[in-house]
Parts: sequence; structure tokens; C-alpha cells
Amino acid sequence: MATPAPRSDRNRIAAMRLASHHLGATRLASPVDAARWMLAVQAQDLPGAKWSLALRTYGSTEAAVDSALDAGLVVRSWPLRGTLHLVAAEDLAWLLSLTGPRQISATTSRRRALGITPADLQRADAAVRGALAGGRALPRDDVLAGIRAAGVATDGQRGYHLLFHLALSGTLVMGSTHGRGQTFALLEEWVPIPPALHRDEALGRLALRYLQSHGPASDADLARWAGIPLGEARRGRAICGGALATIEIGGTAQHLDPEVLERTAGGTRPAMAQVLLLPGFDEYLLGYGDRSAVLAPEHANRIVPGGNGVFRPTVVVDGEVVGTWSRTNRAREVTVAPGLFDPACTVPIDGLGSAVRALGSFLGQEARLASVGPAERNATP
Repeated sequence: MATPAPRSDRNRIAAMRLASHHLGATRLASPVDAARWMLAVQAQDLPGAKWSLALRTYGSTEAAVDSALDAGLVVRSWPLRGTLHLVAAEDLAWLLSLTGPRQISATTSRRRALGITPADLQRADAAVRGALAGGRALPRDDVLAGIRAAGVATDGQRGYHLLFHLALSGTLVMGSTHGRGQTFALLEEWVPIPPALHRDEALGRLALRYLQSHGPASDADLARWAGIPLGEARRGRAICGGALATIEIGGTAQHLDPEVLERTAGGTRPAMAQVLLLPGFDEYLLGYGDRSAVLAPEHANRIVPGGNGVFRPTVVVDGEVVGTWSRTNRAREVTVAPGLFDPACTVPIDGLGSAVRALGSFLGQEARLASVGPAERNATP
């Protein structure tokens, strides 16, 4: 368990990260701009990932995010750590070129355990190329049916790992919306394929984009986030040179956008208390190896109960994670119920109400705050 930094350092880091993430006083113009700025937004929970993009934009809705997906401007794949992310379409090919081979190598033993042979991969690749050529897009079940028709079994985890491999190797991408999910398309037809980057150029681009959007963060944070060796993370960051600022907090070098450092100089907290309702896998928490700057370690198990890998949505006040929240959906109304970690914690009720209304606006539904328990009744008027 990480030792929490002094409160002053935690406040300083939180203020700068809010600014870097565009979760503070500034927002971006559109979901596409948010995806470009963040480089990659964790997205195994697609509805939550859409909310992550919208939180970083001015008045964005779920429909606006869906429009970006349907237009091929934002796509979903496995560019980092074997985990689904939303990325701007023009960033996917170079990210996969940088990280894909390592991910494919790391999952070789799993494919072998599932009985997936190189011949299976070749037949599956040929099947999906034939089914999707000419700009066609099909839902997951139809893609898997085509693979089975080519004589390749997709039972159990085989189907997932076949699609995963085909995405990593540059054949498939998830694009337009289909119900609450997405269809699959051929990557080369759905996204722009820019000229190949030299590896050092790609590492520099990766480091710059991550540290600008997530900073202050360390080389170790970058390595964990991107799923690359620490030495490559350090090399990528060094390539950025003067494009990044470096500060030392708690004996650790942290890197960030110089404009963020300048903008947050002289203060560790926003002038007015800010309340955010973040989705469960938001980059503000998951984008770092050490999360103790914004989440007290003694509350970590409340976010991921039992260490099951499922992150609950969080209530954030002035950059600090102070609780979780849940929602109940009805036909035309969403009810939000917060659960604070500390009964003594005070949350501005107007800020909480504003966060609830923002969620409702995103969903296109009425939203209200549920009746609160003893802890939440400490919310300040």
C-alpha cells in the first residue's frame, strides 16, 4: 500500500491533474477533441467511457459521442495493456504499431492454452476480411459466425482472443454504434493509416501526449499506462525535451505540460469547490500506477471491492476521491445515490446537484439526487 503524500502535495497534484485532464475550469470543444487530447480513454465499460469524454467537453451528450463513433472519428480497440480504449481514429494505427507486437507476444501462451493455432488465426483473418471488405460493418456475433463458417471454433474464450488478436495485428477495429455496443470494421478501411513512425518518434509522441494530458505523472506511471518497459518510457520522455516541465514532489520527478504548471501556480485548490461524478474506469484515477495523490489508500478497496478489477464510479471534490455513486435508471429519469467514505466529509450540495444535472443532460434524461444517508447529509448548503 502506498504511503500518502502530505496533504499539501496531494492538493497540488490534484489541482494540476484536474487542469491537465480538462476537468477543472476549462473544457474541450467536442468528444473528438477530448479523445485526441487524452490519447486513450479506458473503455471496457463503453457507456462509462462515453461519459469520460463528455466530462472533458462543453455540454457534450451521449448522442454526440455516438455521432463521433458513427463517423469514424473515434474508435475502440486494444492499443494499451490488453485493455479496450477509445482513441481518435488517426492515433490508432501508430499506437498499435508501437504496442501491438508486445501484446501479441505476451498473449501467445494464452492462445496456445485455448488451442488457437497460427492456421486458425490465418483462417479467421481471411474470413473477416472477406465478410467486411468494401466498407461493411458487422456486430460481434455476426463476425464470430463468419469465423465459425471458415472452420474455426469460437466457443469459450476463443472468440474473444481471436477478435483481440485480429485487432492487435491491424485487421479489425470497433467503429459505429450498434445498440449499446459497436460493430466491427476493417481497420484499413475505417481509420486513416498515416506513414509509419520510427520507434523513437512514436515513443516521444506517446510520452508527450500522455504527460500533457495526465501530468503531473512519473516515468513509472507512463510505463504502466502504456504497457511498455520503464527504459522505453524514460527514453520517450527524454525525447520530448523542453516540451515538458519537470517538478519534484515527495522525492519523485513528475512531468507535465508547462502551461498547466503556469496556470496552477500559486494555488492548490480551485477558487470554488468543484464536484465531479466520474465513471468507474475514468483516466483521472486509472491513468496512474500510484493513485494515492487523489485517493487515500485506506479507501482503495471501496473503489475496487475485493480487488475484483471492477472500478466503481467515484465522487470527486476538489480533485480528491471522497466516495462512490450509483444510479437507478427509469423510463425518463435517472436517480443518483452518492456514498461517501467519511461521515465527517462535507460535499457542497449545489456542486453535487450540478454534477447530477450534468449527467442527466449527457443522457438526455431528467436526473435527480436520491435521498441521502447520514454521511451524505453532511453536504454543505
